[in-house]
Amino acid sequence: MSTIQSTALRATTTLSETTDDDGLATSVVRRTQLPSGLRIVTEQMAGVRSASIGVWVGVGSADEDETLHGCSHFLEHVLFKGTGTRSAMDISVALDAVGGEFNAFTAKEYTCFHARVLDVDLDLAVDVLGDMITDSTITAEDVEAERDVILDEIAMHDDDPDDVVHNLFAAQAYGEHTALGRPIAGTVESITALTRDQVAQFHRVHYRPATIVVSVAGNVEHDRVVELVEAAFARNGFLDRVESPVSRLGEGALSPVHPGTATTRRPFEQVNLVLGMEGIARNDPRRFALSILSTALGGGTSSRLFQEVRERRGLAYSVYAFASHHADSGLVGVSVGCLPAKQDEVLAVVREQLALVARDGITAEELERGKGQLRGGLVLGLEDSGSRMARLGKSELVHDRLLTLDEVLAHIDAVSLEDVASVAGEIFSRPEVLAVVGPS
Repeated sequence: MSTIQSTALRATTTLSETTDDDGLATSVVRRTQLPSGLRIVTEQMAGVRSASIGVWVGVGSADEDETLHGCSHFLEHVLFKGTGTRSAMDISVALDAVGGEFNAFTAKEYTCFHARVLDVDLDLAVDVLGDMITDSTITAEDVEAERDVILDEIAMHDDDPDDVVHNLFAAQAYGEHTALGRPIAGTVESITALTRDQVAQFHRVHYRPATIVVSVAGNVEHDRVVELVEAAFARNGFLDRVESPVSRLGEGALSPVHPGTATTRRPFEQVNLVLGMEGIARNDPRRFALSILSTALGGGTSSRLFQEVRERRGLAYSVYAFASHHADSGLVGVSVGCLPAKQDEVLAVVREQLALVARDGITAEELERGKGQLRGGLVLGLEDSGSRMARLGKSELVHDRLLTLDEVLAHIDAVSLEDVASVAGEIFSRPEVLAVVGPS
């Protein structure tokens, strides 16, 4: 999480501006930091009639100790249950009545409440989100009602092989009693034990202006958005709280990755495997080379693993590579689902491909194909206001700074075969972490 301190005066800057061939602005990104420390980032997009807003709060499951495991996610649910002036039904009806989309999610290092509406309805969306953040009642009755909903959600995840194996992989890599190693939603035991007072106190401690970024993209005007946010978040003197962000648990210390194998028996038809190792942290400059490496290895139907595991040998239907990044750590891995009888052969093929890439790197053709996939995915993924809002919010909250689209494309284009080979040689020679979930 960025630790930008509050300033005595409001500060507004233009972060980027792009124009068309006629010199007309197609996108303008501006940022304002209020005296309380709350940050507002907008992107004014030409040619759209929608507006997307996200309230990004710099707290997630990585900020919980064992007594609060699952509290970030629990709180996310409870904030929808009602405020001093709106019931849960009022909150739902407000956005439904204008055809808006409205939801939230919790991650390891942040929580996001987001909405997408017609541009003329942005003031309503901002007001509802501001109301939820600053004036939620968090009653004992609401906490008890939502507790059962979350326990059902945990049961649903426990029935999903992919969720189970990735949770097991994280627990083995970081340790099941560490913040990064625990599942985001909590466990039956931790959710059952949480009290209303703990949830309310968690809200008071972590939901403060200096921890929050409001990002808005679409047919919007920055100064008007700032006015709307100031009005919506002024309830209960919220913007009078000039406080620094809360320090993260273990901030500044690298999270160690523990090699080894973890196995869980479940009555699934398939065996689900994740084989990986320690990766790199979120702001490591090598992340662009790693993205190309991951794409070449298991990022599409032309990737090495897809061709070797599925096309040539018919060992599995689904196989892909991934890289996850946190503030002080990261993981790289390969996920596969296969029949139990094919488990050993699948692992042998995956290990063989990782060893080959570690030794020889990738080919020039794979490099160019990987760059093309990343470029295309990036540009196509930014064609709607929601994706641009998410990019703004995450960049402001967790990255050093917002890179423009041209800067990101330049970083991708600058990656060389030597860069990829260096990352592959270092990462794929690290000790293995293996998670296995299946019937035996």
